[in-house]
Amino acid sequence: MAIIVRAYESADVQAAIKIWNEVVREGIAFPQEEELDAATGDEFFKAQSFTGLAVDDGGEILALYILHPNNVGRCAHISNASYAVRSDARGRHIGEIIVKDCIAQAKRLGFRILQFNAVVASNIHARHLYQRLGFKELGTIPGGFRMPDGSFEDIVPQFIELT
Repeated sequence: MAIIVRAYESADVQAAIKIWNEVVREGIAFPQEEELDAATGDEFFKAQSFTGLAVDDGGEILALYILHPNNVGRCAHISNASYAVRSDARGRHIGEIIVKDCIAQAKRLGFRILQFNAVVASNIHARHLYQRLGFKELGTIPGGFRMPDGSFEDIVPQFIELT
């Protein structure tokens, strides 16, 4: 099965919010707590510098990512991204496909760095993927992420230079 990454369109909103909200509900990766509906989702995905969708050869949306500046002004050359893979599509290396596409899009858009602020320390699969792709860990922020049970997990910010 071939996977391509294409840009988000408003017609994709239901599939995109379903994937996004699944990760929000899991509560172990995204800082967001509020789910998106069709209106807020379409606005959110369109507001990004780029929203990419991983689509199989049958047109089914399996994953998505958002890419945007991490900050403003003198730090606007640093980008940030979030990735969501549908739970029934995990373990098929789709995450690697969307992270690589995100890196290419960030370069295309003129960003010089891609930084992740809140990679949860126990998210081993993501951390291994990022290391394989050349990301560097910046250290550990103790208790930087509140888990669904109210406990706190360390976060490990990461970055990769795009130039």
